[in-house]
Amino acid sequence: MSHAGMEKALAPHYYTDPEIFEREKERVFFRTWQYVGHVSQVQNAGDYFTVDLLGQSLFVIRNGEEIRAFHNVCPHRAHELLSGAGRVKRIVCPYHAWTYTTDGRLMGAPNTENVPGFDKSRICISPMRLEVFCGFIFVNLDKEARAMSEWYPDVEQQLRAYVPQIDDLKPYKTVPVEEACNWKVTVENYSECYHCAINHPTFANGVIDPETYDIRPQGHCLRHTTIAANLDRMTYAIDKDANAHATDYSSWFLWPSFSFQVYPGNVLNTYLFQPVDAANTMVYRGWYTVDGGDAEIIDALAEQDRTTTVEEDVRIVNSVQRGLMSKGYEPGPLVVDPNYGVNSEHSLVSLNTWIRDALGN
Repeated sequence: MSHAGMEKALAPHYYTDPEIFEREKERVFFRTWQYVGHVSQVQNAGDYFTVDLLGQSLFVIRNGEEIRAFHNVCPHRAHELLSGAGRVKRIVCPYHAWTYTTDGRLMGAPNTENVPGFDKSRICISPMRLEVFCGFIFVNLDKEARAMSEWYPDVEQQLRAYVPQIDDLKPYKTVPVEEACNWKVTVENYSECYHCAINHPTFANGVIDPETYDIRPQGHCLRHTTIAANLDRMTYAIDKDANAHATDYSSWFLWPSFSFQVYPGNVLNTYLFQPVDAANTMVYRGWYTVDGGDAEIIDALAEQDRTTTVEEDVRIVNSVQRGLMSKGYEPGPLVVDPNYGVNSEHSLVSLNTWIRDALGN
């Protein structure tokens, strides 16, 4: 049977070839907005934290009222400047004690006053683009990158409507999940609900209403929407009259690697898909509460999520990765319903287009 003209899944080598993974680092992850932390981690002047982004060391630091991001490397002889997290009045390189302000300017360096023509005003730590998005910190190694509002139109306004308390939230707990698959396998799995009824009974029956579930592209964002499951079937109590979106579910997947997800009751949680190599990914499930305080409902939800949806997805994506190595597999046609809906894979068409555009093929 011919499937000419039908949309198909990507060829297996997109998920297994280390050379493609190296190209993705440069052309996808180093040219797009990447989540690195939360403003609560840098509340006071001089607060900083370091991040490894696919082998690129960077740090985020508060300079007065401003939060800045820099490559974590001394312009002198390439020693890393900071490690871990903490608070500093100035940044001192451990190698030769070259000293920088928290906005990256060189303050002084031993014996440079005796170097003819040495001009410290011309030396600074290499900065990178940073945006604070509803309290979440994103960076972009591409200095020419378009703003997040252009990449992900209307997302900030929508997210604030679904999570009215978002400015008061802080990270509460993070659940790390190891997956033996390529990052695109787990992102694709997250980005369609064609598999939900079969594989996620708790999610499909206790959180969402499959009859109203839909996914639509919104710039380089995939927006998931649905009303809540019947309220008498909810697995936790919610105040349906709290606000306009108290009984709604929505998520905003910001390509390529981060998703805001809001459960009924205005409960915010996140996914960070962090590639390890061509065949392994770490997924970090984040949960948030007002001021980071303890919350039994969040504890219960996080545990329910870990033992149901998360474990179910790990089995799925690990199996898919093994299947991609099979000599018997050729990409099949995607189920693209022109009416969208829960049983359609049209969102994968968007993902495939974005990755091909980024890689230039």
